[in-house]
Amino acid sequence: MSISKIIYDGVRVKIEVDEARGIITEILNNCGCELERAELIADHLVDSNLCGVESHGAMRILQYVDQFRSGYMKPESGPCVSREDEIFLIIDGQAGHGIPAMDLAYKSAAKVARTKHICVTSIINVGHTGRHGSFADHCAEDGFLSILIGGGNREVWRQVAPYGGCEPKLPTNPYCIGFPGDERGPLVLDFATSMIAGGWIYAAQNAGGYLPENCIIDRNGMASVTPADYFDGGSILPAAGQKGYGLALAAELISEALIGPVQTEGNWLLLMINTSAMTPLDGLRKRASVIFDDIISCKPAPGFEKVEIPGQRERRFRHGAGGIIDLPENTWNEIVALRNSLVI
Repeated sequence: MSISKIIYDGVRVKIEVDEARGIITEILNNCGCELERAELIADHLVDSNLCGVESHGAMRILQYVDQFRSGYMKPESGPCVSREDEIFLIIDGQAGHGIPAMDLAYKSAAKVARTKHICVTSIINVGHTGRHGSFADHCAEDGFLSILIGGGNREVWRQVAPYGGCEPKLPTNPYCIGFPGDERGPLVLDFATSMIAGGWIYAAQNAGGYLPENCIIDRNGMASVTPADYFDGGSILPAAGQKGYGLALAAELISEALIGPVQTEGNWLLLMINTSAMTPLDGLRKRASVIFDDIISCKPAPGFEKVEIPGQRERRFRHGAGGIIDLPENTWNEIVALRNSLVI
């Protein structure tokens, strides 16, 4: 089961988490990733499937291997802290995979913010950075407010049409906010500034499925639900029209004009705040709980069972997964075939 944004009626298969992690780790390791980084990436991908976020899950390994082979990412490279100046950090991914770099960024920023109350971090020279909500969730559990903004490299990642346009100009430029909550967990807001994240289009193409309406247009600006139309010069539409476009453009300016020219996939700005520097954490959690209670007491609209707090669905999916993920059969077969082709 997944929080799916693709339309797919084909066969899905169930896979034990340990099997999926093992196969993905083996693929990454055989491509040149150091074992510890390979395990971190594999855990992250499989956890995305457990949370129902298939677009950032196991299917991504197919894309990653293509990027290793093309030289877009260097499998052997790992991230480092290239600058530490009071409350400012720079994490350099050194053209390697972005998930280890983002993991290092969140952990390093939280360490600084724990003693200095706030940390501003830029993450540069990285490949795909995974499902950001995973990192934000852990930091929010520890009492940190985090805000992540990413973008840049639109020359390579022309995916989204600006509001009023019909050709791709911008990447999907994500934002992620994590905020401490109560016993139900933090608020985790993790979204692309487009109607649909690029990963869902790859997932639909890979599975032989379709996309929801009003998400993409073809190269002539006509509405489509077919992934092939997007890959043939089409565009993703901005989320909420001019609002998503404005957020995407702001992210592009922050990532490229402020942080600097992009290498590899994109640049990122991470703001980490130690909330206990502003208010006792216990009191914050109690007030957050009151707000949550008020919001979820709302009468559900037709077609909905209930109102939820952002991040709750993912936690609910993980809790109910029972250590099993499911994928389109042809996607899983491709992953297994890839592993077999890389066996040394």
